[in-house]
Amino acid sequence: MLRSPEEALKATLARVAPGTPLRDGLERILRGRTGALIVLGSDKTIESLCSGGFEIGIDFAPTRLRELAKMDGAIVCDKDVTKILRAAVQLVPDPSIETQESGTRHRTAERVAIQTGVPVVSVSQSMQIIALYVDGLRHVLEGSEKVLARANQALATLERYRARLDQVTSSLSALEIEAMVTVRDVAVTLQRHEMVRRISAEIAQYVLELGVDGRLLSLQLDELSATRGSGPDVVIRDYTDPETTDIEAAVAALQEIDQANLIDLNLIASIAGLPTADSLEKIIQPRGYRLVSELKAVPRAVAGRLVDHFGSLQNLMAATIDELMVVDGIGDLRARTVREGLSRIAEASLLDRFL
Repeated sequence: MLRSPEEALKATLARVAPGTPLRDGLERILRGRTGALIVLGSDKTIESLCSGGFEIGIDFAPTRLRELAKMDGAIVCDKDVTKILRAAVQLVPDPSIETQESGTRHRTAERVAIQTGVPVVSVSQSMQIIALYVDGLRHVLEGSEKVLARANQALATLERYRARLDQVTSSLSALEIEAMVTVRDVAVTLQRHEMVRRISAEIAQYVLELGVDGRLLSLQLDELSATRGSGPDVVIRDYTDPETTDIEAAVAALQEIDQANLIDLNLIASIAGLPTADSLEKIIQPRGYRLVSELKAVPRAVAGRLVDHFGSLQNLMAATIDELMVVDGIGDLRARTVREGLSRIAEASLLDRFL
């Protein structure tokens, strides 16, 4: 399965994260001020670019990488960085490949990465930086202190975004109970979901870069980004016709909105398939899938049948135990669970709104 350049970069970041043998070796080279060019993988294409050097095939070790970097030329490792296959190699990539780099080592690294699709690491002797080249992307590794500082700022932002998402979700539930939901309310909820997803993805990359230094950050991220209630797909399903709306495509389109347009509620509503012809203040009715999906004792398939049978949340809220039991998969016990669960959600949502 082909990976995007971003996914390939993330996988490479995991290989060079603090605490890994490769990162240890790179930092030894950096401290020794010798520079290096290291190819993280070997195949026929890589071999065709190699000229001279030595075939050694030894087990990888940070100290060996440091010593071999003292020689001119590149070092070629296997893709899992468990073996050092060749050293002191001259790499001869296609010179017609465009590159924005100026130094010989960096130009070679970028061209080899583009031509072969294999990640290449360049350690600059003069600039004292470690740069990754992966499928046309360039990423400079930084020390844990700098990454942690940015990560902590992002984490504080995520806490605010998460709190705001919880507020708008609770408000949406109360408005659904009162049958007063507008297009604006749904669009704001989807907007907040996407903002939380984006900042969570940014922090997740910091966790990758930090390696063993990011364990505490990872725990905090898991806590703040854990699903509480329904996601954007469930929200969209609650307010659109599943027969005419491709929910997965709508969610993907929301994720593709650029940052500048994320404040455009009309655009969000349009992408989600919500009615936008009149105004954002138009009242729309939920089908009830979002609230029913929050009932842990009700399987997704049964929740779908409940919503399809009653047609709207208001009809579902007004249904008696006997009326609920008409739906396939709903017995007496599950009917009472649904009835009591929806009542609890309604009570809690209204209390949160007015207290």
